[in-house]
Parts: sequence; structure tokens; C-alpha cells
Amino acid sequence: MKNIALLITVLFSTFCFAQKERTLTLNKDTNLIEVVYFHDNGEVSQTGTYTAEGKLQGEWLSYDEEGLKQVTAYYKNGKKIGKWIYVIEGKLKEVDYTKNIASL
Repeated sequence: MKNIALLITVLFSTFCFAQKERTLTLNKDTNLIEVVYFHDNGEVSQTGTYTAEGKLQGEWLSYDEEGLKQVTAYYKNGKKIGKWIYVIEGKLKEVDYTKNIASL
């Protein structure tokens, strides 16, 4: 179980920091900054929103370089919340974040 949690953390960290290009748009209705990150090949890497303070907010989606969804994640004011869904070796894995603590 620890190995799966470590793998998930490494995969998500890689998605977070691997991309170079991005687009940012302020949604005036929600006052959130919508962002799209791109892989070097032009495919979307991640989509999500930030608060005006720069904290992750709401649903974040991560994709591999072929455009296939790999992670569905949720944040509230920068903290991990809810059930995250990962695709690992073609299988769905779920991690539940309660009080910002992961449980498999």
C-alpha cells in the first residue's frame, strides 16, 4: 500500500512539474484563475483552477503525453479533498483524502 501511495505521489508530482507551456485565464464569475498546462508535444498535461492567492482549487485533471486522462483530483483552498482517481497500468485506483490525509 505504501508503494502505491508513493507511486501516485511521484506520478502526480511529475505531471505538476514536467510541463513548460501554460495558459491562464481569470474567470470573473468565480474569481478563479483557470489554467491549462501543456506537454512538450502540445498535448494538454493538466487543467484546473487556482484561487487569487495561488492555491489549487476545485477539480484538476492530468493527462499523459497521448492525451489520456491519468488523474482526477480535487482541492479546496490548496488542500487535497475527496476521492481522487488514478489510472495506473491501465487500472483505476482510488485514494480518499479525508482531513487532507490519504487512505487507499
